[in-house]
Amino acid sequence: MCGIVGYVGSKQAAPILLEGLSRLEYRGYDSAGIAVQSGAGVPPTVVKAKGRLKILATKTDNGRTVPGTCGIGHTRWATHGEPSETNAHPHHSDDYLVTVVHNGIIDNYLELKEWLEREGYTFYSDTDTEVLAKLIDRCYRKGDRTAPLAAISEAMLRLRGSYALGVLFSDRPDTIYAARNESPLIVGAAGDATLIASDVPAILNLTRTVYYLDNHELAELTADSVRFFNAEGQSVDKDAVTITWDAEAAEKGGYEHFMMKEIHEQPKAVRDTISAYVQEGVLDLSSLELPEGLLEDLSELHIVACGSAYHVGAVAKYQIEQLTRVPVNIDLASEFRYRDPIIGERALVVIISQSGETADSLAALRLAKERGVPTLAVVNVVGSSIAREADHVMYTYAGPEIAVATTKAYSTQLVAMDLLAMGLGRAKGLVDEQAEQRLVAALQELPDQIESLLSEKERIQWFASKFAGTQSIFFIGRGLDYAICMEGSLKMKEVSYIHSEAYAAGELKHGTISLIEPGTLVIASLTQRALHPKTLSNATEVKSRGAYLVGVANAGDYDIERTIDFPIYLPKTEQLLTPSLAVVPLQLMAYYTSVNRGIDVDKPRNLAKSVTVE
Repeated sequence: MCGIVGYVGSKQAAPILLEGLSRLEYRGYDSAGIAVQSGAGVPPTVVKAKGRLKILATKTDNGRTVPGTCGIGHTRWATHGEPSETNAHPHHSDDYLVTVVHNGIIDNYLELKEWLEREGYTFYSDTDTEVLAKLIDRCYRKGDRTAPLAAISEAMLRLRGSYALGVLFSDRPDTIYAARNESPLIVGAAGDATLIASDVPAILNLTRTVYYLDNHELAELTADSVRFFNAEGQSVDKDAVTITWDAEAAEKGGYEHFMMKEIHEQPKAVRDTISAYVQEGVLDLSSLELPEGLLEDLSELHIVACGSAYHVGAVAKYQIEQLTRVPVNIDLASEFRYRDPIIGERALVVIISQSGETADSLAALRLAKERGVPTLAVVNVVGSSIAREADHVMYTYAGPEIAVATTKAYSTQLVAMDLLAMGLGRAKGLVDEQAEQRLVAALQELPDQIESLLSEKERIQWFASKFAGTQSIFFIGRGLDYAICMEGSLKMKEVSYIHSEAYAAGELKHGTISLIEPGTLVIASLTQRALHPKTLSNATEVKSRGAYLVGVANAGDYDIERTIDFPIYLPKTEQLLTPSLAVVPLQLMAYYTSVNRGIDVDKPRNLAKSVTVE
């Protein structure tokens, strides 16, 4: 959600903070601010702005009017209090002794605020973060202003909720303090400087050496050193992680938008993910380090995820049950932990998350672990919370994904679950060597087939320009096609702001068909051979009521043209793998519709890239 950047070193901090925050704009925000220290005992300069980061950059002449080599910055996503300059971070104590930036939500902030008011504190904002700043101030003054880390630790003991913190003390002008619980925070070491950030892209232009803070850990940063501590104040040794992708991977590379760049990066991302688990044409899941016999004995699988990752789970349910006959439950992570799920003794819980920091998914993972159930994380970010806490990890290799609407991360999750389904089928003796070779060969063809679909994007661009003004869109399909429609509909609504819904085609007559009127746009997915005639029949029903029909079908299924107004044909592949191809034209359609409507496609309103709070 929100973005944090901090810098202490030999260079002017403000321009670096603004640059780092610009690399976090994809996370979603409604205001921004920086605080920079220029000397001992001098209050930091705090500058904030409502709206886009460019407003803050203008107010500070791109940082040149804010001197100092130590500072923190923040892009805020409003939770407590409306978007405003007053509610924007950083927040501070009355005399600026303590200044704080914060990601997360403090659940007990009202109780703390009432207590602090009794202690004589007053408040200027509606935020939980101001409460946090004044809580640290109270703890620091109580300790005679001698132990900043102890003050932060004492404050942490009083907090309930999630937080990643960057803290400045005006009497320690060359030091940044950091702490985390549930919200991600990294520390970077750049030789002549150290940094904090909520995500790697913010600091990748300065360093590739990062440390991941764990829950209830703190860090003390100066220009030439960084030290880590636990909540009791004991020193902690941490290993550095080297980021292997370079800064260019997080840049647009000549594309107008990150979303289009990432759509075009799908062939490489899919190829890299497959290559990680297929060696010389043979499936190899040894890197998952699954215990011997776990897959063979598995009696049920639970897939838990949010958003697009949940749609990956919907696809995987069809694939795994068909290939392995193992029953699969899929749950929204936000529902899983609250429904008191029944999990059998020979189960596996699979958590799918791009960022590895999704709050609800992380909570679901912990619930499964509390019950003693083995867990497998399918994640894109090495060192993320879900990756570190899961029993086993299956990494995807999408590289950094900047656009809020996921494309390449979704596609790599699809093939990861394809591979897991094949491995489980092999362990169960239901996917023999010949079937495995056939499926692996089909998987390895997917990157080139995606390339071929991308080469026809101008046709979809033309279509989107004609229908960008539509008010409502329905996606229909059956089986795997219904799972495809769920993702296609989500893409459309999140970046174009058009009302869009996905329906199992067989449910149309149970109410939904009443919404069809002349000119309604209906997109039918018809890739499953056994269900093709039934879905085409449903498409005919809406066509007779005036709908305009788009059809996504396999090459050779030209019978659809008697009914479908705008056909899109996919390269032929194994039936179970069609989602990896069908999603591409739906992504392009959403992208071009958004662009034609004049929407900022990379930063759709009210959305954030990584949802790190409930």
